[in-house]
Amino acid sequence: MLEVGFGTEPADPRCAAARDGLHTLAQRTLDEIQGADIGFTLLLPADDRPLVERATALYDWIRGFLFALGVLGVSAPELSEQGREVLSDFATLTRMDLDALNEDEEDEAALAELIEFVWVAAMLIHDERGLPRQEAR
Repeated sequence: MLEVGFGTEPADPRCAAARDGLHTLAQRTLDEIQGADIGFTLLLPADDRPLVERATALYDWIRGFLFALGVLGVSAPELSEQGREVLSDFATLTRMDLDALNEDEEDEAALAELIEFVWVAAMLIHDERGLPRQEAR
């Protein structure tokens, strides 16, 4: 089972509250990923937020995902060819030119496709490296 720990215990109660909140979020995300319903959602701003805000959040999500893989010691050679392509695609996405975005239908559609791709790609990496999903009841 994946354990989330933070090491030292700061005296500030706000740190403890933040740590508890992050632990709850990590556990909820793990439960969603491993659940039979595949209810995992990327934590991104709502669709009514400006395009650049949502694109920046996706960019940050991808960078965080890659960082987490590094912290966990997941390396490209351990993954399938498809998994290695995902890592390469994610690295490419971290070089997105967010300043070139326009609030138009074309960029909206492109962002929607990227979000769907990132969701599927994250699930692929999890399925290759993570714990098995629970059986449907």
